[in-house]
Amino acid sequence: MGHRTPLYEEHVKAGARMVDFGGWDMPLHYGSQVAEHHAVRQQAGIFDVSHMRAVEVRGADARAYLRYMLANDVDKLGTPGKALYGCLLNEQGGVLDDLIVYFLAPDWFRLVVNAGPAEGDIAWLRAHAGRFGVDIAPRPDLAMIAVQGPRADEAASRVLGEAHATLARLKPFHGAFIGDTFLARTGYTGEAGFEILIDAREAPGLWRRFTDHGVVPAGLGARDTLRLEAGMNLYGHDMDATVSPLESGLAWTVSLAAEREFIGRSALLRQRAQGVARRLTGLLLRAPGVVRDGQDLQGPWGRGTVTSGSFSPSLARGIGLVRVPAAAADGDACELIGRSGQVLDARLVTPPFVRQGRALIDL
Repeated sequence: MGHRTPLYEEHVKAGARMVDFGGWDMPLHYGSQVAEHHAVRQQAGIFDVSHMRAVEVRGADARAYLRYMLANDVDKLGTPGKALYGCLLNEQGGVLDDLIVYFLAPDWFRLVVNAGPAEGDIAWLRAHAGRFGVDIAPRPDLAMIAVQGPRADEAASRVLGEAHATLARLKPFHGAFIGDTFLARTGYTGEAGFEILIDAREAPGLWRRFTDHGVVPAGLGARDTLRLEAGMNLYGHDMDATVSPLESGLAWTVSLAAEREFIGRSALLRQRAQGVARRLTGLLLRAPGVVRDGQDLQGPWGRGTVTSGSFSPSLARGIGLVRVPAAAADGDACELIGRSGQVLDARLVTPPFVRQGRALIDL
């Protein structure tokens, strides 16, 4: 038996197929992964993401500490509630985790980290906290719910009451408190929507209010195809401790310009000076088929590997994220090697594939 979120019983009552994910019992789908995917792209879906861990960083030197710990620079956060996406690196420049950090007050930041590496993240954060005098406090008392899709705000206006006015004013990657509940314009689907961090005891009631207003429960399966269409990395697949952000399509999250020391900086500078040998990009099959994690591909530049692959419900085509030699150019024709040895025609494309309900690549 894995860990259970405060919404476990809601999933069971709804007939979810439960699976292990990072040590947590989580819903894969509630009957049809494809239907849940389309519901998010076309209307609104609700996800339980309480397996992700909220971690508070508190102390007078919290900002200086996070400037040292993260490859992105929290000095970009000047307004309370503003969020930043970035990576936690090891000394070799490998990605220990990708996360979101919220600036809540000069002495208070909140991180949201992934479920699988959470315990390692917390140990790493604490190991470096002493010299800064900051406190690292996980928040297992909080649940996290994501409502995503073009009709997410319409549902929020009915469910959240007066709190919806605060949500409606928020810009993307900004959040605000309503009492002790935190609302944020963030998500992992490529659609409009928001995430809610709420007292775990209140989460089941909030979940039911959204589903009673027609928001469709969606599981990990739809969450994966949605994020893949949106070109968003998944930790443990598209990046991990053995690859740097520069090899993982995440160079935009690394702030090297400022004179700021952070863990992994020296390794990234060396890699940049030597030239990055590999990069992450997109793959599109040129005929019907499915792309699978771990498959090889072959092009005029050599071989590559699928880091995330699936069938895209929105495009009705196999898609993936692939790590290829740096010389490979988007638009290049290539061949995907199937598990039984068959060869499928494909081409490299620049992700994202789909966002805001619209295809962003030519089929």
